[in-house]
Amino acid sequence: MNPEPITFSGQFVRLEPLSLNHAKDLAVAGDEKKIWDYMPILAPQSVEDVEVAIRSALAAQEAGTRLPFAIIDLRTDKAVGSTSYLDLSPSDQRIEIGWTWLGAAARRTAINTECKYLLLRHAFEMLGCGRVQLKCDGRNLRSQNAIKRIGGKFEGVLRKHMILPDGFVRDTVMFSILKTEWPAVKTHLEAKLNPR
Repeated sequence: MNPEPITFSGQFVRLEPLSLNHAKDLAVAGDEKKIWDYMPILAPQSVEDVEVAIRSALAAQEAGTRLPFAIIDLRTDKAVGSTSYLDLSPSDQRIEIGWTWLGAAARRTAINTECKYLLLRHAFEMLGCGRVQLKCDGRNLRSQNAIKRIGGKFEGVLRKHMILPDGFVRDTVMFSILKTEWPAVKTHLEAKLNPR
């Protein structure tokens, strides 16, 4: 299990390795304060702020702790958000999907479902993961519901788990999908992406 930069393509979305070339698109997609309410960074105010965030993600990639992707809407060929593999633990056959955000135009579309499908399929079928975890701010009910909709199982709450840039000490809600659960989750996601 050694995740490396890779491009995934589906019907609605392409996930490609995050780079500074995505900064302008991501500045447009991320120009909505509420996207950043529950994220562990301050809302970017400019393309330069987005470039700083991308450099930070790439530094984490270089350190082997994160593998960031740009989310490309295939209808427009523009970056509409970002997601990552993180908490990489090959010895435990574990990975996390996180740092996910989408601009307003991409929300409530098939994009997030297909992103999770592509990342989960790669994690379980190519990387050999036994567990994929997802977590979110305890206040972020939209993300919690989205994780449940894709098949994530609620595991519990890490109380007072993380101090955010604004000083708020958040509770973190943990979910996971296990390798034994993946076949059913895969069938469920494929049905959502290809309704009859």
